Amino acid sequence: MALTIDAAKWRRRRGVGRVLDALGGDQALTRYVGGAVRDVLMGIKVSDLDLATRLLPDEVLERLKAAKIKAVPTGIDHGTITAVSDGRPVEITTLRRDVTTDGRRATVAFSDDWREDAARRDFTINALSADPVSGEIFDYFGGLPDLEARRVRFIGDPLQRIAEDNLRILRFFRFHARFGRGEPDAQALAACTARANDLMTLSRERIADEIVKLLGLPDPAATVALMLERGIIAPIIPEIGPLQAEILSALIAAERKARVDPDGLRRLAALLPREPVVAEAVAARLKLSNKAKKRLACAAGTDLMTSSRALAYRIGSDCALDRLLLAGQSAEASSIRDWVPPRLPIGGGALIAGGLKEGPIVARTLRAIDRRWADDGFPKGAEFDALVAEMLAQASA
Repeated sequence: MALTIDAAKWRRRRGVGRVLDALGGDQALTRYVGGAVRDVLMGIKVSDLDLATRLLPDEVLERLKAAKIKAVPTGIDHGTITAVSDGRPVEITTLRRDVTTDGRRATVAFSDDWREDAARRDFTINALSADPVSGEIFDYFGGLPDLEARRVRFIGDPLQRIAEDNLRILRFFRFHARFGRGEPDAQALAACTARANDLMTLSRERIADEIVKLLGLPDPAATVALMLERGIIAPIIPEIGPLQAEILSALIAAERKARVDPDGLRRLAALLPREPVVAEAVAARLKLSNKAKKRLACAAGTDLMTSSRALAYRIGSDCALDRLLLAGQSAEASSIRDWVPPRLPIGGGALIAGGLKEGPIVARTLRAIDRRWADDGFPKGAEFDALVAEMLAQASA
């Protein structure tokens, strides 16, 4: 008896039924594919549903238009269209096969063969599809037994799959960290090790995206240690030394103790030398956002100041949390996890009204009050008034 899923449950999702009706879901023209099928079989909550169809892109557009469903040609050259049905996006891709590949991109031809389309995917567990009416699972390459064994395995020859898209090296380790159990597939590991230098052909944005996703998983430390041992990371981030995996493990333990969610950027900071200039250079090379670049550089600092809240007030809550966790100070990190830094309850005008002359002395005194206020634990009321009076007296002396 064929393995099935509860297809009706997905069909009841807002907007999904309309798309399936438009694209012949009850005529074997369209199926659920990829991560949604894999995740539901593993008991993981499914967020996005992706569809594959035998229909050519132009016919997909025509059918959606006839059904009054908005269609966005997000990747129409490769057969991908996003339907926006009842406010919910559903990605639809025409079955295809690779004609040529160069390790970064592929030229494709459209197909009506489900097996041919599945064959161009990376791992067996990602090549599953499901009939939207019966819920029957289609598995052409042994994805179901691999899923049961928690084994991440390339479809066919791993070297060929990697040659088609070099990013699959990083994806293999990310998927092993997320879904794998025990030792990685030997053939896959050997192929990734042999072709690690091919990662240098990829755009830095794609590399950064995969690395941050990998590091953001619940516990990628063992996988990262294996990647360092096998020389996978050296071609793209040579600043990460082999012993940094131990620092990553310590950070993960500190996060758990402080009940702080995993964070890929914080964990990248753990792998880098504690030198802001180096961290900023790596962030720039990976073309991270300016915000991410500043955060990595800040996390690389080692000054923890007088208290966790004073630290959060002066350098920002995210960076303070990063520094405290990197230093193994879980209790201190926990104390600022949900804390919102206050605003200094006084301005320059009040200091002038208190007797200071306009000019640079006002800004200097305001900074001095700000530092003292944070160091003293953010006093209020009469205690704060006394602090201001003391600082005014010192400034006027």
